[in-house]
Amino acid sequence: MGGVALNMAADREPVLWLPALLMGLCATLACICRTRPLALGIWVGFAALFAGFLSMGLRTARVEAPVLDHVRTVKLQGFVEEVDIRQAGGRFIVRVVDAGALPSRLTPHRVRVTTRTTPDFAAGDYVAFAARLWPPPRAVEPGGYDFSRDAYFEGVGAVGTAFGTIAVLPPPRDAPWRERLFAAIDRARNRLAVRVDTIIGGDEGAIAAAMVTGKRDFLSNDAKDLIREAGIFHIITISGLQMTLVAGIFFVLARRLFALSPALALNYPIKKWAAGIAMIGSLLYDIGTGSRVGTERALIMTLIVLGAVILDRRALSMRNLALAVMAIVALEPDAILGVSFQLSFAAVAALIAVMEARLSLLDHRRDPLLPARDRPQRRGALAVHFIDKPLRLVLAAFCATCATASFMAYHFHDLSPYVLIGNPLTLAVIECFAVPGALLGTALYPLGLDAPVWIYVGFGIKFILYIARFIAAAPGSTLHVRAFAPYALPLLSLAVMSTVLWRSWLFRASAIPLAVLGIIGALNGPRYNVIIAPSGDLVAVRNAEGKLQIVGKRYNGFTAEQWLSADADDRDAASARDPHARCDRDACIAALPAGRLLSVVTAPPAFQEDCVRAAVLVSTLAAPTDCRAQVFDPSRLALTGAVGLTWNGSRFVVAADRSDLEDRPWSPMPAGVQNDEMIRPPSGGTPDADPADP
Repeated sequence: MGGVALNMAADREPVLWLPALLMGLCATLACICRTRPLALGIWVGFAALFAGFLSMGLRTARVEAPVLDHVRTVKLQGFVEEVDIRQAGGRFIVRVVDAGALPSRLTPHRVRVTTRTTPDFAAGDYVAFAARLWPPPRAVEPGGYDFSRDAYFEGVGAVGTAFGTIAVLPPPRDAPWRERLFAAIDRARNRLAVRVDTIIGGDEGAIAAAMVTGKRDFLSNDAKDLIREAGIFHIITISGLQMTLVAGIFFVLARRLFALSPALALNYPIKKWAAGIAMIGSLLYDIGTGSRVGTERALIMTLIVLGAVILDRRALSMRNLALAVMAIVALEPDAILGVSFQLSFAAVAALIAVMEARLSLLDHRRDPLLPARDRPQRRGALAVHFIDKPLRLVLAAFCATCATASFMAYHFHDLSPYVLIGNPLTLAVIECFAVPGALLGTALYPLGLDAPVWIYVGFGIKFILYIARFIAAAPGSTLHVRAFAPYALPLLSLAVMSTVLWRSWLFRASAIPLAVLGIIGALNGPRYNVIIAPSGDLVAVRNAEGKLQIVGKRYNGFTAEQWLSADADDRDAASARDPHARCDRDACIAALPAGRLLSVVTAPPAFQEDCVRAAVLVSTLAAPTDCRAQVFDPSRLALTGAVGLTWNGSRFVVAADRSDLEDRPWSPMPAGVQNDEMIRPPSGGTPDADPADP
């Protein structure tokens, strides 16, 4: 994983022959030193580092595809790959066949498009429509979530909005069999999701549809906020929990059925047969729920666990978890930067560590050499068993929560202290209602006999929402967390790994300084006085009370919500508009520290005055080259991405989301930029300069 992170940190695409050569060299040295444990460990570690670096480079080359350069209005034709129906409108992904006048070097292979009307077409149809497209959005603040990177590895080269009529046409050729297969699966998922949502109704139906099919767009924003505040947002994702339960159901049912025959049970390895059937069932469940990236990772882990059963090895062990990580790094190394990978593997690692510690303790207590007084007594064993089971569930939830807390805080900027209440109850409902109901209801759906099953599932989800409302209404139900310093999450991740991987308590103690330093970084993240969106049309300014205020005539609610969330501010984005900003038809003016001014220019006439009186000028238009202000216009923001400015008492210090030298496929160097332009500072002096205050 370290090699993958190093590759992603490079500011240009690295060569691949050098890490391949170094990996082979280190592997050779490891073989030579195989009788010397310390040297063996060192060379294996370096070989793994270079292997991860190489794997990331190969993955980047493997998914290479054009990315749109700027906003364009185009006429598209292509095959619909996936359709998501929303409460209002819909969203669909198209594999482009014809992009009209758009040059082939800029024609994305896939585009993701939204429409305001409910789609009257389905996956597999060949459609023609007009759309306004733009490149996948970058992070809206330095170090924030970068959708453009994820979109690149998903093969999506543009996003946009369709307008006018979307016509379904005869296809010029047949789609490949793989696309036809997944299109048929998507059509079936949508039909089933609509049926489940209609039968149950309300947010309960939307959650049930998400649990069963992976389609989450039926859910209202209020319901999403509710389950997020209660710490149980994972119930609407097809994750490791659901995959494990599905595999467990197939395994237990198959084994019990085989055990009905004494001849099979006594003469054949029915446990291995059951594991094989569970592997097939898990694979079908993954395909049936859309085979998304998070589900694929859960599938890989499940297959490795079941494979261990077939090979007569311990199913749940750190070794198997390591094999799953290696498989992910080999196939989809970019996944390690995603929240799904980090949460699932941190939780599983914590649970395995607890299980291994408990098994070690039980082995010790079963030691026949122990004195009789130290052995467990049979008296009250049944009562102890029932008490022990809930305690183990709470302990497992506590350990998994602690292991994932830093990742939750980093990605979502909030934590739920009551997750120890919500998670065990949610797990019980999912285990008793959702997953069994999903399997049974799906089996009965073709016969039209599934309605009672969905009503049964709905009762369980109503109970979950009741608990969620109770938790969300409790005092202190949500702790808002600011954005971390860059070094905080790596240190906290190392602390989690030190805790769960080391067997010796002495080595596990190394997690303490790592966690302390990580928490310090988490509490001392960047706190910008000004945040500038990469589009240049929206700015946030910190007022005298320390609150961010939104400035700009073009209001983007999503961007404002991201800024407020990273600032641990629970205000509604609409209420964060700066009431003191002065706006006219040409610009908006806001106050900065030390009596300085910021201008967001929307029309050319404002440049003449604001280039003189403003210390910072932001615009979607090209600013004059002689502007005295510190300028962030399209040419500058194309190089920097989102920008954060921090007032240090004498000047504004600039923090950019990307380096001026960065040139990666998902964040390419702007066309036409030369070396001298890359290092040329913005108008008004050096990037950290403070223009004279007129």
